[in-house]
Amino acid sequence: MKISSYLTFDGNCREAMTFYKECLGGDLMLQLVEGSPMANKMPQEMKKCILHSTLTTDAFVIMGSDMTPETGLIKGNATSMVINCGSEAEIRNIYEKLSREGVAHHKIETTFWGTLFGDLTDKFGNNWMLNYDEKNLYNSVKNEEG
Repeated sequence: MKISSYLTFDGNCREAMTFYKECLGGDLMLQLVEGSPMANKMPQEMKKCILHSTLTTDAFVIMGSDMTPETGLIKGNATSMVINCGSEAEIRNIYEKLSREGVAHHKIETTFWGTLFGDLTDKFGNNWMLNYDEKNLYNSVKNEEG
């Protein structure tokens, strides 16, 4: 089993997913409403919106769309994207990139539980938690593999 995330945007999915690609790397696929089987069912102003997108690496898949529910888009603080980083340099680099034009809630620091940790809300209103624990099994396995 593998869990992936799906983010909903209000017309700026292309901008957000491109930003995440710049911050995290990966292969980005964007599918417009225009040219899809849904195109004839959507108003003209929705044709250039993103129907579905994926940002994929070996480590994660982030999916996104501009297709908001009828109730509209409601951003909240109940969910965060979590990145378990493989090095101190990686956590600092990703945090710096994701926090640009966003809100840095807790800058990267060593926690009482012994890891480097920080969290932020990016410029699109999505919450992120970044963690690096050199003793963590994930990092030990990753480091052994190269």
